[in-house]
Amino acid sequence: MVATIAQILGKINPKKYAENGDELLKKYKHPSAIPAEEIKEQPIAKHGLVYDSSSETLEPVYFFILDLMNDFKLDTEKIIDNFTSSPGSGHFAELGQRATIMQQQGTKILGDVNTVLRSVLNIIYDLKEFRIRLSHYDSLKTDKKEAAILALKQIFMDKVDITKGNSSIKAMAIGQAGYQTLIDAFLFSKDVKDVDKLDLNDRVKRILRPRILEFGDWLEHSEKELRKRYELEKTYLQSQVNSMKLYARWAKPYLKAAQQLEMKEVGREPALVKAFNTILLELTLLGKQKIDPKEEAISGNLPKEIERMKIKRDYYFCTLVDFRFRGIPQRVSQQAHYAFGGRAEVSFKAYVLNSEELEKFEEELEASDVQDVLKLIEGSTGESLEKLQDEISFFLEEKNEKEMKGQQKTEKTEGNDQSNPFTALIGGYDKPSADKSPGKTEKKESWWPEKESFIEEKSLRPLTEEKAKETTFKIFDVYKKAHGMPSYT
Repeated sequence: MVATIAQILGKINPKKYAENGDELLKKYKHPSAIPAEEIKEQPIAKHGLVYDSSSETLEPVYFFILDLMNDFKLDTEKIIDNFTSSPGSGHFAELGQRATIMQQQGTKILGDVNTVLRSVLNIIYDLKEFRIRLSHYDSLKTDKKEAAILALKQIFMDKVDITKGNSSIKAMAIGQAGYQTLIDAFLFSKDVKDVDKLDLNDRVKRILRPRILEFGDWLEHSEKELRKRYELEKTYLQSQVNSMKLYARWAKPYLKAAQQLEMKEVGREPALVKAFNTILLELTLLGKQKIDPKEEAISGNLPKEIERMKIKRDYYFCTLVDFRFRGIPQRVSQQAHYAFGGRAEVSFKAYVLNSEELEKFEEELEASDVQDVLKLIEGSTGESLEKLQDEISFFLEEKNEKEMKGQQKTEKTEGNDQSNPFTALIGGYDKPSADKSPGKTEKKESWWPEKESFIEEKSLRPLTEEKAKETTFKIFDVYKKAHGMPSYT
């Protein structure tokens, strides 16, 4: 069972917005442990309207109320938008075809994403191998030169000399009599002069001299070629990452459209009969407006002292509007869309939420089943790249020692604004700071809105509640009088 928005609000503040709040707090000890589905909703105020007309469309009901909420200066957003058609209706068949097309397109693009992802993985592994090889060349300029030479000679024998087949150093040393000392002699000799000093027979020396010369030439040219290949691979990685981001961006609209065309499972809903031409719609709007304590104090609605006080949280009066439509889809003549006439039940509920409660509401909404499908969409397109982001960033943002030294010199000499003028063009200033100082701590999982202060509990919330009741009733009353609709409780 999916929790309603009113139940989620009841979980955030069970003492005020849950009829069974005290019972649930006693049972679960903390609001975070309360299942939202067990909440019995209890708004500050609630009003309802019923409109039933099979010949007139339902859209005007929704848009009239939406425009009315905007006229009352409420910041309005749509929280829920679900629909279900009876299987025997033409609307079910047509939307099913559209959903299938979206799914096929999204799946095709996801296939391209996976292909590019495999390419990115292969490039990253290649770059890691190149980096290990290059570390040996870098060690040639340090006190680890001797160990680096031995490592490179091993690579030379395994990768280059082995292509000679039976005449390679390893093949001759292992498979031919009289050359058992060839590998040790090759590893020991630094140049041709060292070969002449060795106590070896002439046959081994004649094999060893050209190999030492060949290794010297390979050592000189292989480093240059390897560094070129390393830079080319990094450029190719950047290209593949950009392609992957592009494919992911293309896939999201199709996947979201397919999700939006999915129908909600209604189970034993009696209003939905398989053979009937019926549709059920569920819509929820949440409108909110912030209270300005200083203006309210000037107007006399709050104590004058509150002007000099620092209020740590903002307070909002909210109107939650739930629509439940039971309609009959009717195709508009010679057009590809439907009009809906039928019964509309609209409920208006008043709430008060502070800024912390609103933040927690967003968290609970994301954690609920309402947006589970959207999480899957984000996971199928974005998370696959995010998991590799550290590896990708390591290579794409890598700078060699010369560049780093050059930057350090520039910073010492200039000492002024070191910002890059192109950073804003690529969104660099929009990236969050990675400051993880000891004084900054992340929020705990058990975080919950703090208890209200005296001024919040006794002055701000009561005033905001009155405004919530007043605004919610005015929206209800204006619509009722404008349309002459009967009310229900």
